[in-house]
Amino acid sequence: MGLDHVRSEIEHMRVQVGRQRKEILQLQRAGISTASAELLLQRMLAKIEGLCDERDRLKKELGGPTKGRVLGGRSW
Repeated sequence: MGLDHVRSEIEHMRVQVGRQRKEILQLQRAGISTASAELLLQRMLAKIEGLCDERDRLKKELGGPTKGRVLGGRSW
């Protein structure tokens, strides 16, 4: 799996997490149990964490910075 693929998968999963959180809120407002939805959310977050670890590992292999920089951020 290439670095670009991992990054796009992370972004895709983050969008899915946002949708899942909105769905949980809707279920809570309707008075419906959210236990299974919350378990799914936890699995999604764990997958994102694993993908971030993979991304950092790939960046390290390629010799790039792994943390501390944001797009357009200052380098000091």
